[in-house]
Amino acid sequence: MTDADAPIADEPASYEVTESTVVYEGVVWDIRRDHVDYDGHDMVREYVDHTGAVAVYAEDDEGRVLVIQQYRHPVGLRDWELPAGLLDQEGEDHLTAAQRELGEEADLAADHWEPLLTYNTSSGGSDEFIEVFRARGVRATDSAFEREAEEADIVTRWVPREELVEAILDGRLHNSALVAATLAVEAIERRAGR
Repeated sequence: MTDADAPIADEPASYEVTESTVVYEGVVWDIRRDHVDYDGHDMVREYVDHTGAVAVYAEDDEGRVLVIQQYRHPVGLRDWELPAGLLDQEGEDHLTAAQRELGEEADLAADHWEPLLTYNTSSGGSDEFIEVFRARGVRATDSAFEREAEEADIVTRWVPREELVEAILDGRLHNSALVAATLAVEAIERRAGR
């Protein structure tokens, strides 16, 4: 099999970082400047040094998807998105973080969890990867989580996947985790003939 015949896949690559400095230390994440020896040339790249995140594609017994709406300042929207959050708790594995976020943002738990997809949000500008989990057997938690800031007025809604696909393709929904996860599940379900 030649390289052209191999299944397409991202290829790990690394070059020597000769200098790395935090040029801006933020509240949530930093901006880092790396000097990279790229085949004998000094290449300088600045990027968001991110903790990473998880998101939850939760489905009820009717096949509807849980979406939440909250204010997102950088894009000036109250966007619809999946429950999601940062990997900012020391030693917490990704599944546990996803379960925590579903509880914190929607007061829900789920009996069945599986990895759905992992993607990087902006490979040229951030080292952030988001891992999305698919959750089923969803049920209410025993108590409600106390929310603050932009999470205080979260709106939740259960939406049929077909409606989400239509809204994405019509350009009415933009959140990257919601778009990627919804279209991934749509492809999985089509492939399975459902």
